[in-house]
This record gives sequence, structure tokens and C-alpha cells, in this order.
Amino acid sequence: MRPCNSLKLEFLKNWIMGLQRWSFSKKEMGILERKKAIKLSADIAMASARNGTTRWSRALIANAYSKHDKHLVSKGASTEYSRRIRSKKILKRSCRRIRRRSKGLVRERTRILKNLIPGGELMNEGSLIEESLDYIVSLRAQVDVMRSLVSASEVDR
Repeated sequence: MRPCNSLKLEFLKNWIMGLQRWSFSKKEMGILERKKAIKLSADIAMASARNGTTRWSRALIANAYSKHDKHLVSKGASTEYSRRIRSKKILKRSCRRIRRRSKGLVRERTRILKNLIPGGELMNEGSLIEESLDYIVSLRAQVDVMRSLVSASEVDR
């Protein structure tokens, strides 16, 4: 993992570029479109800051690229991350190897976590935990940058 400050700086740079790309693509936006633009560009900026080293970042970029938000994804990232992550046969084989301990609660919480992490549906439990920790660190950095922007804009008023 990268140091937190360089991650925050890279996120901020990518986020501003993403917001600029969005503003150039549409001149007139309603409040819901602006909300979508801010959230989507923040997600893609954080994934781009990770340089595709994690599965969740590749899943976010591939998802944005496939949903016609191609203008937010840089050209190099779109070709690199748009490929499929895994086939379902490989996933089923790897899941059979994992010992089934307590069925109810562990399975339910794992299913919920897989739905929360981008690209988590195709991960086994070991990589899911690792990717979840990395995703949480990235989200925390994203929140810190956004909070510092808000506090800086409040000081200017």
C-alpha cells in the first residue's frame, strides 16, 4: 500500500480532472445529475489512484466504462481494466476448497461483504478480506480529502 498522503494527493488530482471531464460533457445539469457526477468521479478517481492494483479498483473502472461513462475513465485505464476478472467455473472450484465452518452467520456476512466491495462477487474469502481492508483505507482517504475541501471552502466565506 502507498503512503496515505500520496494516495490523497493522487485522488484529489484525479477527482478534479474527472469533475472537469464531466462538466465539459454536459453544460446543463440538474441536482441529481451533479450528485451522480460527484460520486462517480470520486469513485473513479480513487480507483485510478490505486493504479488498478486491486480488484475493487479494476471493477469500479470496468463498471464505469461499461455504463457509458467512458469520458470519466482515461484512455489507458479503459483498455486495461475492461477485461473480465474471472470465470464462474474457477470461482466455484476455489470455493469448494475452503472448509465450511459455521454455515449460517459467516456465509451471510460474507455475502453482504461481497455485495459491498466492487467486484467482490467474484472473490474468494481470503482475497475478499484483503480487498476489503484496502477499500476501507481508500474510502477513508477519500473522506479526508473531501472534508478538507469543505473546511477550506468554509474558511473562505
